[in-house]
Amino acid sequence: MTLIGHLRELRNRVGMALLFILIGTAVAFWWYEHGLGEFIRAPYCGLDNDLRALGTGSNGDCELLVTDVFGGALIRLKISFIVGVVLSAPFWLYQVWKFITPGLKKNEKRYGIGFVAASSSLFALGAALAYISLSKGLQLLLGLAGDGVAIALTAQDYIGFVISLLVAFGVSFELPLIAVVLNLVGVLSYAALAKSRRWLYFLTIVFAAFITPTQDPFTMLLMAAPMCVLFELAIQIARVVDKRRAKREAAEGFGALDDDEASPLDAAPSPLETSSTLDQPASTQL
Repeated sequence: MTLIGHLRELRNRVGMALLFILIGTAVAFWWYEHGLGEFIRAPYCGLDNDLRALGTGSNGDCELLVTDVFGGALIRLKISFIVGVVLSAPFWLYQVWKFITPGLKKNEKRYGIGFVAASSSLFALGAALAYISLSKGLQLLLGLAGDGVAIALTAQDYIGFVISLLVAFGVSFELPLIAVVLNLVGVLSYAALAKSRRWLYFLTIVFAAFITPTQDPFTMLLMAAPMCVLFELAIQIARVVDKRRAKREAAEGFGALDDDEASPLDAAPSPLETSSTLDQPASTQL
């Protein structure tokens, strides 16, 4: 394709991706009043009434505080957009995949599909654990205010807190996958990972202590423990990959060569055309 053709293809793919995101946002905007809003408020509404200044409304529903005219609309639009991006992810990711696929080899396509599937699953797992820990983290943090103090959270603060916690958990669970990718491309070996195992676990706990928005021990351990398990799984995957790579290099006879040593391949150029081919008429060659 020409450069103009690539730009036209990119424009069409981006347009289709934005269309799917818009449809997903519209669905999430409708869903907000049919269970989505209640699902998001559930960790806060599950707290004891004495921790919430507003308690429940006249209809028995839990309430969040909105302090400006456009606050409620902006919160609903923000939630609808984020959920819409997640709901439409298979469709707009397909557009991205169709744009980059023509430039990939067969094995690169296989690795790409595996990477997208693994990263999506890990992000979803992290977000699920974050939602589970949200109620306990809120109860611990709000309970530190002591008796006689009730918290009136604004919708903006609460939604921002929930989103930051979900994203922090989801992105953190992607880190072990990066170690696997670096091993697959030959940058990070199993020996280096195994040697640094203790440091990996220690830095994971320190990272979890800093990255969790709640800053409480329960949430920190809920993030750090699965990450340590995932890092150990990444180390074992690297061990298997390095063993297979070593066997393949040994079979090819290159395993004992240094990085700066030339391979024993015949570097002499092979003839591109034979004399018989050159003697044929042009019409016969075509």
